[in-house]
Formats: sequence, structure tokens, C-alpha cells
Amino acid sequence: MQFNPPQRHALAWGAIALVVGLVLWVLGPVLMPFVVAAVLAYALNPVVRGLERVGKRLIPSIVAVLLVEIGFLVLVVAVFTLLIPIVVTELPLMRDKLPALLQRGQTFLAPWLASMGVQVSLEPDSIKAFVLQNVDLSMGDGVAKALASLRIGGSVALAIIGNLVLIPVVLFYLLIDWRHVVRHMHSLVPMKMRPAFDSFMNESDQVLGQYLRGQISVMLAMAVFYSVGLWWFGLDLALPIGVFTGLAVFVPYVGFGLGLILASIAALLQFPFDQACLMVVVVFGLGQALEGFVLTPRLVGERIGLHPLHVIFALLAFGQLFGFVGVLIALPASAVLLVAIRRLRHRYQSSELFRA
Repeated sequence: MQFNPPQRHALAWGAIALVVGLVLWVLGPVLMPFVVAAVLAYALNPVVRGLERVGKRLIPSIVAVLLVEIGFLVLVVAVFTLLIPIVVTELPLMRDKLPALLQRGQTFLAPWLASMGVQVSLEPDSIKAFVLQNVDLSMGDGVAKALASLRIGGSVALAIIGNLVLIPVVLFYLLIDWRHVVRHMHSLVPMKMRPAFDSFMNESDQVLGQYLRGQISVMLAMAVFYSVGLWWFGLDLALPIGVFTGLAVFVPYVGFGLGLILASIAALLQFPFDQACLMVVVVFGLGQALEGFVLTPRLVGERIGLHPLHVIFALLAFGQLFGFVGVLIALPASAVLLVAIRRLRHRYQSSELFRA
């Protein structure tokens, strides 16, 4: 069977894409820190170049990279630090109030379960003894258990620690050599294909830039909304939970779920059951509606052209292929794929086969 030059080119690029995909799948765990560092380098490179322009070349590149990377790492640590007051405050309250909450839940659910033929009976004293024993054990022996688990799963612990160390190192070198890396990749493209390649990369860069700017706007807006909403209901941990939930929406659905769980636990430990339910339903219901129907479609979805069904499918597919990292890169990677699909569809609809 004979193939014309365009078909041979298409087959060659298809084979290259298949080999690259197979390599990425096989070496996924090894490549994970490099992929994460590359995504971060792409996002932080404009900040580095902007800092160099503001410094009018008085700031060396290495200093600009160090300042940007240290600032980013401090920001990440600060976000996770928000969890410290939540854990420190909620664990003692949970130990004291969980028996009463379980007893209240039994009183509330028992009639409904009884109507369905399910009999539930919990003794308050046994509940209290069980909770106090297990919570005290988890708080008192937490460090020992963590050390034991590290010894048992040493390879996993070493992998996590290695990635935490490797990602900042790879990020530093990528930011330093980013221009050289881009020029090197550009030099590998054949001269005849460079106009199409440059056009595709420029459109992808524009779409990704719009995605990042829109996502940051959504995160900041939702952090303010959740903090103010929870504070208005009088929640003691309104600021850390609100800010964490707003910033965690960067991971679609997962961030919202974590914030919902934290707020629900804090509300149940501070307020009566009905007031806690009202706060969670109102704040997180309005927050989800605001994010899903107003902010994300206007600031992110419309800019990159992804339908909500495409978003859900991308999250599931990339999560299945690449795990948690896949969830993080699902939307930006889908935006680039969308650009490629648009171009392929345009070429197909412009071909003689489609017109015939």
C-alpha cells in the first residue's frame, strides 16, 4: 500500500506520539517531579522575566529566579500552614464533643431508621470511652506511629521526600535555562513546519495564559467569599478554612470537598446541629453556584473553551493515567489538546475528502 507524503508525515507523527505516550506511561513515577517542575517553570517564568525587566537588568537572572522560587515555596508552605490551627483547635474539641454528636445523631436518625426496619442503639458511656481511648491514642502516639509507618514503607517515604527535594532543584535549573530550553526545542522543528509550529505554540501559550490568570482570579475571589461567609455565621476558624478552601479550588472538586469537610466538622463542633447545617448549606451552596455558574465559566471556561462535561472527563482521564499530578495538569493539558483538535478539525473540514 502506497502513502502520499502528507499521509507518511501523519503516520510518522502518530508513531512519535505513540512512542512518547508509551514512555511517559512507563516512566510516569520517575518523570513526575520533572513534569511538575516543568509546569511550575512555565507558570513562573513570566514572573522571573517581569522581575528582570523591573530591575532594568540590575538584578541578575539567578537572583530573580531565587526570589521567585523562594516566594512561591513560602506561599505553598503558608497555604498548608493554614491547616495547623484547624488541626490544633479541632482535635481536642472533637475528643470532647464527638460522643455527644454521635448520641445526637442517633436520636435524630433512629426514628427514620426504625421506620425502615433498622434498629440502632448506642450506649453513651461506651461511645465516650471508645472515643476518648482512640483519640488519646492517636494524639499521644501519633509521632511513634508515623515513624513506624516510615520504617515499614521506607521506599514510599523516600520517594515522597525525594520528590519534595527534587522538584525545587529541577524548577531552579529550568527557570535559569528556560530560554535556552525553548530555543533548543524550536531548533528541532524542521524549517518547513516552523510557521505551523509557531502558530500552534503561540495559540496554546495564549490559552494557557488566559487559564492561569482566570484560575488565579477565581481562587482569590472564592477565598474572600468563603472567609466572609463563614465569618458572617460566626465560625471561629472562618479565616483559615475560608482561605484554604478558596485556594484549594485550583484542584477542581477535590479542593471544594476538602473545604466542605473541614467546615462541616468545625461547624458541628461549635454550633447546634441545625445551625451548622444551615451555615454549610448556605455558604458552600452559594459558593459552588458562584464558582460553577459565574466565575469559572466567565474567567476560565469561556476563555479556554472547555465544556463542563469536557472538564469532568479530563479530570477523570488524567487522574486515571497520571494520578494526583494528572488532576493538577488536566485542565491546562486539555486546553492545549483543544487547540490541536481545533486545528485538526479545521484541516479535515478544509480537505477534499470532507468537501466530497
